[in-house]
Amino acid sequence: MTFGQVLFEALESLNSNKLRSGLTILGIVIGVAAVIAMLAVGQGAQNTILGSISGIGTNVLFVFRGNDQADVRNVRPLTEQDAEALSDKFAAPSVKAVAPILQGSAEASAAGETTTTTVDGITPDYDEVRNYKTSEGEFISEEQYLGYASVAVIGPETADKLFGRHEGLVGETVRISGQPFRIIGVLESKGGGAFGSQDDAIKIPLTTARSRVIRRSGDRVDLLMIEAADAASVGRASEEVAQILRTRHRNEIGKDDFTIFSQSDFIQTAQTITGVLTIFLGGVAAISLLVGGIGIMNIMLVSVAERTREIGLRKALGARRRDILVQFLAESSLLSLIGGLIGILFGWLIALAVGRIAVATGNAFAPAVSLNAIILATLFSTAVGLFFGIYPANRAASLEPVEALRYE
Repeated sequence: MTFGQVLFEALESLNSNKLRSGLTILGIVIGVAAVIAMLAVGQGAQNTILGSISGIGTNVLFVFRGNDQADVRNVRPLTEQDAEALSDKFAAPSVKAVAPILQGSAEASAAGETTTTTVDGITPDYDEVRNYKTSEGEFISEEQYLGYASVAVIGPETADKLFGRHEGLVGETVRISGQPFRIIGVLESKGGGAFGSQDDAIKIPLTTARSRVIRRSGDRVDLLMIEAADAASVGRASEEVAQILRTRHRNEIGKDDFTIFSQSDFIQTAQTITGVLTIFLGGVAAISLLVGGIGIMNIMLVSVAERTREIGLRKALGARRRDILVQFLAESSLLSLIGGLIGILFGWLIALAVGRIAVATGNAFAPAVSLNAIILATLFSTAVGLFFGIYPANRAASLEPVEALRYE
């Protein structure tokens, strides 16, 4: 039998039982659509998280207090003096800028509205290190930092919550923990981050934050953000920072009381987490595809039972065992292939709908349907049809002509 004959007979057989064939195809459609949609959601989540991290810059280091990898009893806090020491160009030539940060949250109110938001105490170097820009106004200056000024740079999401807009706000007053701050700038939108929205925040001078909003003893800070001279200098900058802090904190060898993360560390961790998430979602969706395959086998077994006399007649007229095998395999493969193609379309539509819903709810999240996911789903659905069609096809091909013709 030629390929054309096999295809024509398979289509004719499926067309003779439209409802049954349609319901069988529906199982494959649901399975493939679920696989495509779940892989798209996983890929979209990975792109969003990695894009957020990459927005910080490729040459940024993060220094945190404490070290989970070492047994350290006396953990010294990070201080502004540590930041000044790291800014020494002779001791750390690969370090371009250092930004100590006080982190906290507080109640902000303005124009009769109140919200709880992130409040960061920062220095004038923060915008350079953090790669922040303002859509209007200016960032915190050295004079405002040294003068304990009551000024604030507000994120666009916080501005929308308080004022209902994020334009024309320079000169307006916002109260943070009940204390008035004059808005001097509005941050450009950066979207969602690994730890929440980056746009829902207020930045104030570190000196003002310590004395009036975020209480810390001495000159302690919560985080040091460090900008290396360039992306190639990140490794050297990390070593220089570690050596300076070890000397200042008098750490024993192998017992650092601080942790240094580079952006590549965050990206690698995020890729691992989102990769596992994508595999998990794809695995869950593949179960429905497996159920669809079982449906194909069930229908093909019914078809073999119904067409026993036809099979016997074909064999009596000279059809070989291979011809019968190919015929039933073609029918099962065609069922899964048609279901796979329709499933790809529905999966893409589901991913598109998820993306639209995310945008409507204010989340910058876009599911990504990749070519690899489409190829994987198509091959997998075809393989399911072949695998679950082998047993019914082999059973049909193994029928004896005389017994088949006598079958009632």
